[in-house]
Amino acid sequence: MGNTPAMNMLSKLALGLFFSGAVVCGPLADAATPTNLPPATLRPVAKAPAKGPVTAPATGIRPGGTNSSAITSAGSTNQTDPGVGFGARVGGLLKEASKFSSSPAFVPVIGVLIVALIGVLLWKRSKDKEKTKGGGIALSRKAPKPVSVAGATTCNVLEILPEGRRVWQFEARAGGFAFRHQDATMPGEKLPDGLVGKDWRHLVRPKLNIAWLPADQVFLRVIQLPQSSFDETYAMVELQLEKLSPAPVAQIAWSLQILPHAQDSMQTVIVMIVAREVVEEFLGALEGQGYLADRLDLPLLDQLQATPIVDDGAWIYPAEGANTATALVAWWYGGVLQNLDLLHLAGENRVASVREQLQQMMWAGELEGWIIGQPHWHLVADDTTAGEWEPVLKQALEMPLEREQPMAVKDLAAMTAKRAGQAPAQGNLMPPEYPERYRNQFIDRLWMGAVGAVIGVYLVGVVVFFIALYVLTTQKESLDERVTGLGGSYTNALQLEARFNVLNERQELKFAALDCWSSVAKLIPEGVILDSLSFNNGTRLDLRGSAPADKQGDLIDFHSAVRKVRVNNQPLFDEGGEGLNYGLAPGNTSLMNWRFGLVLKRGEKQ
Repeated sequence: MGNTPAMNMLSKLALGLFFSGAVVCGPLADAATPTNLPPATLRPVAKAPAKGPVTAPATGIRPGGTNSSAITSAGSTNQTDPGVGFGARVGGLLKEASKFSSSPAFVPVIGVLIVALIGVLLWKRSKDKEKTKGGGIALSRKAPKPVSVAGATTCNVLEILPEGRRVWQFEARAGGFAFRHQDATMPGEKLPDGLVGKDWRHLVRPKLNIAWLPADQVFLRVIQLPQSSFDETYAMVELQLEKLSPAPVAQIAWSLQILPHAQDSMQTVIVMIVAREVVEEFLGALEGQGYLADRLDLPLLDQLQATPIVDDGAWIYPAEGANTATALVAWWYGGVLQNLDLLHLAGENRVASVREQLQQMMWAGELEGWIIGQPHWHLVADDTTAGEWEPVLKQALEMPLEREQPMAVKDLAAMTAKRAGQAPAQGNLMPPEYPERYRNQFIDRLWMGAVGAVIGVYLVGVVVFFIALYVLTTQKESLDERVTGLGGSYTNALQLEARFNVLNERQELKFAALDCWSSVAKLIPEGVILDSLSFNNGTRLDLRGSAPADKQGDLIDFHSAVRKVRVNNQPLFDEGGEGLNYGLAPGNTSLMNWRFGLVLKRGEKQ
């Protein structure tokens, strides 16, 4: 990680734009300040100075008099421009910013500031949501749009019992839900987050959390409506809700379940109504246990649909768990569910109490006209629950009582999961603002988790950067110390090398001079006089002399022969150098002077 030119350029550009904006805005703000001075005084036009000597501007002040306009103009002209001092300060700030941007800590500091800003914004957003949320969810005039739970790949069904809680997990498979896992926890313990919690995998594999409401907290009504779509049925029930509900509509949460009817043109609708306060208290308890429900449901509805109806009569379904003293009574006549009532084992004389409640239900059915004969009685309960209910019912009814086995709780949970996965978004006892709030919290958790991961990775990178910087700095200092320690030895080595080169060059030049002298002595023609033989810089051989005027050909051959001299099968001279020059000597036409230069092959290599 390091400081890049692009980062430096961007930082300088941003600072420059910021300060340039301040510089521009300053004069504009000054110009907008109200004043009583004339316009010409506010905006003096500065003219370019003329060529020649600089003279002071005329102020227009007459001796013994004053000129207010001239004085004002002169005063404003002679005042120090505030923009000049501000520009100097801005330049100094830009220079300091440029120095800082060149330091190794620039990029980490900027990164930390950006990440901190993002974290503050997200924290503020979560705080604002908590403020709007308050202690609970306030009722609004316009209900939020229901959140759909269709398309779930995993479904959890929660049952709360006095002795603990049970969770069944199902996995979507072949158009339904197959059992996958079961877990149980003690009261007060949090449910396993890996089982019921939602993380980023929920975006790919949605998870549906269902909770079973206690049956004694739900008010049930059965109505018969014409066959129609779910949305039309929902609208028809909503129109009759004030008549069906025992409490004000604004204080309840409601849903519906549609059952088939004996007539194709009709349908049976079960309306479930719960006090909103009960729902909010139940959901608050679930939230405290780490379970964010997507749907609230009644297991008795699935038990009701799973029971085979073979005749007209009443089917009694005792509740399980802590509410075994409450039972649901379903009245079937003509293959149609006519009514649902709650039956309680209350009072000291349970038989009389149960008999009175059942008689009132029958009287109501006779008045409404759907009881058209003596009902057959059925008890749907397991052995433990039947041991409490069967003796009381037989004494109260004084009629035959058929006992049937209920569906297993695990199978009941599977039916609830399948029905919930196919149900519309409106078919839910949960107020729609709760799933919406849970979804917003889930998205916020994802954002905060992502920001936390980015911060963690960035901090790790910064730590690695500074560790690497420290290691490299230590290595550089160690190398610097070694170089300093080797400085004297290195200088001595250079001096020895220079002395060796000088001695070697002298040795070579000594032999080169002997070779040149020997070659010239052997090749010089008879009658040709050598006046001088000199070396220049140890690389160049200059020959000068004189010869009779008729020895021109001998001089040319001599020059050519000398250039081609070889010593130890190596050419002694290079191809460069000065060519042969000759001419008549002044005042003597029978004698000519000559000269030429040669470049030593060895001298050039050196």
